[in-house]
Amino acid sequence: MMKDTSALVVYAAAVIAITLVHHTGLLAAALAVAVVIAGQRAARLARKAFFAIVVFNLVVTVSYVVVSLVRDELSLHFVLLMNLRVFLLTFLGFLVADRINLFKAVSFSKTLSYLLTVAASQIVTFRRLFDDFRMAFKSRTPNPARSKDLYRHGASAASFFLHKSFLESAEITDAMKSRGFFDD
Repeated sequence: MMKDTSALVVYAAAVIAITLVHHTGLLAAALAVAVVIAGQRAARLARKAFFAIVVFNLVVTVSYVVVSLVRDELSLHFVLLMNLRVFLLTFLGFLVADRINLFKAVSFSKTLSYLLTVAASQIVTFRRLFDDFRMAFKSRTPNPARSKDLYRHGASAASFFLHKSFLESAEITDAMKSRGFFDD
C-alpha cells in the first residue's frame, strides 16, 4: 500500500512540476527518465500515449500555427513545448496506470476509495457499452464501412455517452449527497 501511495504522490508532484516547467530540455530529460523507468514497456506506453493525444494535439497545433502566422507571432518553441508537455503527461499517466494499483494507493482515505470505485465502475460500464456499439455496427455492416457511416456511428455513440454521462452524474451526485459527501 505504502509503495503505491508514495508513487501516486510522486506522480501528482511530477504533474505539477511538468506544468510549471517551460524549458524543453528539462521536459525532454523528464521524458527520458520516464522511458527508463518504463523499461521494456516504454515503446508500448509511448504508442498508447501518441494515439491518445494525436488528434487533440494536431488540432491545437494546427490552429495555433494558423493564428500565429496570421498575427506574425509564430513560436516553434511554444509548439514543441506544448506537444512535449502533453506527451510527457500522457505517457506518465499510462505509466502510473500500468505500474500502481490505484485502489491500494488511495486506501488511506475512505472518501477517495469510494470516488475511485464510482469512477472505475463508470469506466467498466462505458467500455462495455462501447464494445457493444462497436460489435453492433460491425454485425450490421457486412461490407467495409464508408467514412460517412463511420462518422454517423461515432456521432451517435458520442451523443449516447454524453447523454448517459449527464444522467448518471445527477444520480451519482444525489447518491453522494445522501452519504454525506457534500456539505450544502
